[in-house]
Amino acid sequence: MEKIKKIVLTGGPCAGKTTALVKVIEHFSNLGWKVFTIPEVPTIFTQSGMDYLTTNKEFFYEGEKATMEMQLSLEDKFMKMAEAYGDKSIIICDRGALDISAYMDPSLWAQLMDDLGTTTAQLRDERYDAVLHLVSAADGAEQYYTTANNSSRVEKNDEAGLAIARMLDKKVITAWSSHPHHRVINNHDDFDTKLRRVIKEISGVLGLPQPIEEERKYIVELTGEMPESIDSEIVQTYLVTEPGSEVRMRKRSWQGGKVVNVLTTKKKISATSQIETERQIGNNLYESLLQQADPYRQTIHKMRSSFVWKGQYFELDRFVAPVNNLMILETKGVAAQECVNFPPFIKVVKDITGDTQYYNYNIALK
Repeated sequence: MEKIKKIVLTGGPCAGKTTALVKVIEHFSNLGWKVFTIPEVPTIFTQSGMDYLTTNKEFFYEGEKATMEMQLSLEDKFMKMAEAYGDKSIIICDRGALDISAYMDPSLWAQLMDDLGTTTAQLRDERYDAVLHLVSAADGAEQYYTTANNSSRVEKNDEAGLAIARMLDKKVITAWSSHPHHRVINNHDDFDTKLRRVIKEISGVLGLPQPIEEERKYIVELTGEMPESIDSEIVQTYLVTEPGSEVRMRKRSWQGGKVVNVLTTKKKISATSQIETERQIGNNLYESLLQQADPYRQTIHKMRSSFVWKGQYFELDRFVAPVNNLMILETKGVAAQECVNFPPFIKVVKDITGDTQYYNYNIALK
């Protein structure tokens, strides 16, 4: 039996998770999958008497500890159920363990990890196959922000509430940013576009064929100071493989010493679709696979800054090698009819969407 995939559906307040979850269940059930869903535990606790805004520190800590214990217990129990059910089972978690850290002081979070005998890295990297973050409507889609569909929501529909929602959205993104399969789903004028992106990402995790889509890419210059971003260093090596396929290894490092190695395989199955798989690999396998490096391609070395601007998720790559005078901005999931919300500190030099010359695979050519 293949490993059962467990996927976190998370996001800021009023991001559309509830609607997305319904669509996910409907879509994959129609394809013959058994979809298990883990409910949002903080909502259950709030409706049962927990007050996450309490000033009683002992009560708050015990409530968060109980929330975490319930989250992990539900995940473990549902995994056993899914394993008993058999093939074509998936588990979708309405938020995951790391979401709790966004609502706690770092010192309290550290205490919680000690009390539970675990670590942030273990909870983030060893429990989930993918983390899909839906950006809050408070960031770029304010006209759709509402508290009507969740009476437990404390981030109200006013300027102060929107500011809190944006802050929490960024904190949740940061909490999960080091996960090897972390995807941020933009806001869109058409909410169905956001839902289709969720379906597409889950399909990719399950190894189902996907349409080949071009992400928006631009050569840019940085003209001002960038606001809060998640910064990382990427070393990317392409391996020898069969025609029609692409295999790469990526070592990604964040501040604080976190390092993740990911092996990605892309295989075209037709002119318009491909299968893409990703898996995290250890340092020993990484070093071993370096022996299979493509002799016709150089290693890509770049610095990445990831950030959200007006509801859209951007990745800014500053290349170090084999070129060092190139800066590429990419935004994912922007529909063809939508405009890119370029930040004021970015100057677009050239639109290179679909220009194969600027694919990393071709930049690496010797």
